[in-house]
Amino acid sequence: MALTDITIRKAPLPDKPKKLADGAGLYLLLNPSGARWWRFDYRFAGKRKTLSMGTYPETSLSDARVRRDDARKLIQAGVDPGAKRRAEKAAGKEQAANSFAVIAEEWFAGRQDLAETTRGKVRWMLDDLAFPWIGGRPVGDLEPPDVLAVLRRVESRGHLETAQRLKSICSQVFRYAVATGRAQRDPTVDLRGALKTAKTRHRASITEPLKVGELLRAIDSYGGTLPVRCALQLAPLVFVRPGELRKADWGEFDLEKGMWVIPGERMKMRERHFVPLSRQAVNILQELQPLTGRGRLVFPGVRRYTEPMSDGTINAALRRLGYDKDSMTGHGFRSLASTLLHEQGYNTDWIERQLAHVERNSIRAAYNYAQHLPERRNMMQAWADYLDELRNTGKKVGIAVECG
Repeated sequence: MALTDITIRKAPLPDKPKKLADGAGLYLLLNPSGARWWRFDYRFAGKRKTLSMGTYPETSLSDARVRRDDARKLIQAGVDPGAKRRAEKAAGKEQAANSFAVIAEEWFAGRQDLAETTRGKVRWMLDDLAFPWIGGRPVGDLEPPDVLAVLRRVESRGHLETAQRLKSICSQVFRYAVATGRAQRDPTVDLRGALKTAKTRHRASITEPLKVGELLRAIDSYGGTLPVRCALQLAPLVFVRPGELRKADWGEFDLEKGMWVIPGERMKMRERHFVPLSRQAVNILQELQPLTGRGRLVFPGVRRYTEPMSDGTINAALRRLGYDKDSMTGHGFRSLASTLLHEQGYNTDWIERQLAHVERNSIRAAYNYAQHLPERRNMMQAWADYLDELRNTGKKVGIAVECG
């Protein structure tokens, strides 16, 4: 029930802090001392946060509700009201509109094209790695040494890739500030070569044909739940990214036509992706459909059927089968397919398109899609047959290639 001024004034002093809820996250925190503080609870980027809204009666009930509604509008726009307030306090009222944090929030709010996972990582880097040190500074006053000091904090902990990624994010914020007339230049340009370069780490994968056969037989013997076993069996047949597989929606599949169409919003490159399904892939999905087909998700989680299986499920299943992180990972099925298909002589354009490595040239990308789908369908069926041979015979065999 919503609060009234009479309810607040007549509320007895509690023995310990007590919340008087008003609704939509707003409540009055009543303390034994008699102090009464307005608080607003909200969630942002998956985290629970609390924002102070003033004291009662200095801040009236109606004023507190206005402040709550204003904060909710910011959240809907993709702006953390707590981070915005901190930035404004640090920079001062005159400089707040041009602080790095406020500019970054504006830029972030406009990046709705980013995948959910990516948005979460960017949010964390800004909130925890950048804002505490440069968030309150006017964006136009920041110089290369200021930004480098922030990056060095991350680099000094051995997180070289994160430091490089943070530099890229800061650069995008600065370029946005330049475009909107709040800064003259991007200072990160002068930091080229200033950070250590992380060594390229390849995802662990099995690519030797005989060992691939052993892996496939181990997967078939997996004693866990049916959805996890089916996900393991399907992974080498479609070689999509692990996140694209575990979030698969039954509405994306046409089993009669043997096609899986992943919408752009679920793809790393934000482009719709077509995955021709072999007979073997269709059989796996048909086996699973009676169990999970009544819901939306093909591979739901164990605890919450409305949420996909966790991002660690496939890797955990591989560990259970005896494959450690240095020998095979969920992402490794992509390397497995790419390596062996190239060895078999398949057209690189077909393979790269099936891996959803988007061609930068938009005209060439459109041509590739229009010309290669029939060839990719044939390739995917031949690939599934080849995996069956490895599984069933344990011998090194080859695919009959139609190079076209």
